[in-house]
Amino acid sequence: MYVPTPFEEHNEKEITNLIEQFPLAALVCCSDGEFIVNHVPLLRESDEVYIGHFAKANPLSTLFPNGTNAIAIFNGENSYISPNWYPTKALDHRQVPTWNYQVVHLHGHIDFENSKKARMVVVGKLTRKYERLTSGSKEWKMSDAPREYLDQMLENIVAFKFIVKKITAKSKLGQNRGEKDFKAVMSAMHRIGKPVLASAMKRTNKVGTR
Repeated sequence: MYVPTPFEEHNEKEITNLIEQFPLAALVCCSDGEFIVNHVPLLRESDEVYIGHFAKANPLSTLFPNGTNAIAIFNGENSYISPNWYPTKALDHRQVPTWNYQVVHLHGHIDFENSKKARMVVVGKLTRKYERLTSGSKEWKMSDAPREYLDQMLENIVAFKFIVKKITAKSKLGQNRGEKDFKAVMSAMHRIGKPVLASAMKRTNKVGTR
């Protein structure tokens, strides 16, 4: 990924927060020169390990052996940026549109785990985390489903671990703009309903030219 210096993201907390907020990853592998892309939510176990699952009908586990290299791509909130939002536009009109966004690439490999226990662990951890976020005290639990039905559903998935070898992250948030333009765009993000992006801009504390 091309990452100009002003947009390099090395803040571990920022990277982790993005993945927590936007856990649906594009998981990219390559087979015989053809890219295979699947979209799966990944849950962080540690800095080096993420877990997930996909349908057994998905050919991913039959096309690739354990240890296959892959990239997991996480996209945060993003937005078109209009030149009309820049106060400096009135000075010389030398402004053009752009796009602000945050993205994280995890480079690593996949380890498939086909035991029933592994499948139960992955489903249990994923549902427990996101049920608590969405349903609170009324969260759905695996024990709510009939055992026979749950076993049937578990038979239809494949669990896996994503082992991280390298992280590349980019926060393209206008850090190369002057302070007036930067703050004006941040205000615009609030106006058009992009609060996550506005908050990310505020956290950068990196306003380039003055």
